[in-house]
Order: sequence, then C-alpha cells, then structure tokens
Amino acid sequence: MFAYVVRRVLATIPVMAIVALFVFSLLYIAPGDPAAVIAGDQATPDDVERIRQSLGLDRPYLVRFGSWVWDILRGDLGVSIFTNLPVATMIKQRIEPTLSLMIVTLCLAVSIAVPMGVVAAWKVGTWIDRMVMGFAVLGFSVPVFVVGYLLAYVFALELDWLPVQGYTAFSQGFVPWIENLILPAVALGSVYIALIARITRATMLEVLQQDYIRTARAKGANQVSILFLHALKNAAVPIVTVIGIGIALLIGGAVVTESVFAIPGLGRLTVDAILRRDYPVIQGVVLLFSFVYVLVNLVIDLLYTLFDPRIRY
Repeated sequence: MFAYVVRRVLATIPVMAIVALFVFSLLYIAPGDPAAVIAGDQATPDDVERIRQSLGLDRPYLVRFGSWVWDILRGDLGVSIFTNLPVATMIKQRIEPTLSLMIVTLCLAVSIAVPMGVVAAWKVGTWIDRMVMGFAVLGFSVPVFVVGYLLAYVFALELDWLPVQGYTAFSQGFVPWIENLILPAVALGSVYIALIARITRATMLEVLQQDYIRTARAKGANQVSILFLHALKNAAVPIVTVIGIGIALLIGGAVVTESVFAIPGLGRLTVDAILRRDYPVIQGVVLLFSFVYVLVNLVIDLLYTLFDPRIRY
C-alpha cells in the first residue's frame, strides 16, 4: 500500500513540471509583443521597455523559467501589472467564493446523480429510466450560462425566492451563504449531474448482471441493500473516476457561472486578467487550477484502493 501511494505521488511531479512549463510559456506563445499589447497604443518606448523588464522578457527563456519556478517554490506568484498587488494576495482574496461554489456543486451533484443512476439501472426500460436519460441528454445539451440565466430569471426575478447575484461570506452566516450559492451550484452542476448519472447507470447495469448479485437476491437480501451495499460498492471505481475527471468541468464552468451570477471568485479574476492581458495573474490562476486538478486526481487514484484492493498491486 505504501509503495503504491509513493508511486502515485511521485508520478504527479513530472505532470506538474510539464504544466508549469506550459503555463510559463503562455507569455511567449501569445501573438505579438506582450509588453506592447499591455502598454497600449499610446505607450512610449520607455513604457514598453519598463513592462518588458517587469515581465522578464529581456532575459533568456531558460533563465526566466528557472527564476519563475524558484519564486513559485517560495510562494511568490509574481505581481499584477495593473494593480501592483502580489498575485498570491489577489488569489487569496478571491479563493473563498470559488471554493465554496465548487464544494456545494460537488456535494449537490454527487448526492443527486448517484441515486439517479442507481434507480435508472434498477428500473431499466421503464419511464423512470427514460426520464433520467432524458435529463442527462438535456444536461449535456444546454450550456451552463443558459441554465444560469433561466434559473436567475425564474427563481430570483419572477419568484423572488433567492438572490439574483453576488456572494455572502460564510463568516456572515450559513443561510445567506447557501442562499447565494444554490442557483450557481445548480447551474454549474447540471452538466456534472448528467455525466455522473449516465456513468452510474451504465456501470450499475453491468454489475447487476453479476452472479453475486443473483446470490444476494436468492438469500433474500432486500433491494436497497443489494443496490447500495453490494452493487454500488463494486461499481464505485468508474463512478469515482468520472467524478474526478468532472472536476475539470467545475473549474471551467466556474468561470462562466461566476460571470453570470457576479460572484467575485477566481473565475471572474481570470476573465478580468485575460481581458487586460495581465499575464502574471493569468499564470498564477491557471497554475493553481492545474495543481488542484492534479491533486484531485491523485486523491481519486488513492481512493481506488478502498473500493478495489487489487489495484494497489
């Protein structure tokens, strides 16, 4: 077990190295001269040169990359070109809304999608199964921003049940915090729920045909026990895999969702940085998102051993 964990942890190191190289190269693969683009049309040559020096574009690529990696290892993600604030500080100021949105969305999606997939597999071929699959197709087909605007119009503007936009910190109370996150979480989780429900149904259909399931039924085990204790546990590996992969959907969807519901999180920070060509901020946020995704997939790999002990060997 220990050797398996060590191998998986060590395997993330080259992945993060490649990610860091790509993120750093964003500054160099962008079309045109980044310093001139950032400075604007009215900038003087001195302004452009000052920006080039602040970005390190006057130094060799490998030297700049090594210095950048060393700064990251020390917790220094650089300084924003437009606000002159440390990127780490800007991320720290914006991380709570994004983290809250992703946690609520993840909990909501898993708690809804897994039972939906299990029931659809149990009632395969019935109207329940067709309803679940129809919802899954609809969830994949409708963009997140469309779902967000529809939810905001119906539940915030017409019914006035929930806030239309904004974010309330958790420190100000659980109820205001969750009220501001319900609509964004449902909008962001629509695609995620559809994905998990489809995979859960497909995996459960295969598991329910196994001999040990027929044996459990022959012994008189009740249906709930068969579905959630016997079948779901043995179908967990593909389901956990797609949950981990779906984190990428949450990260990408958070950018759109935060824009729709005016949530001051990392998604909004990313959009603003892209529009202003604030490369240090872009690099810092993309690197953080990449690290989170790699870390989540590492956790998923380690969870495999809980559901299937054979994997550790």
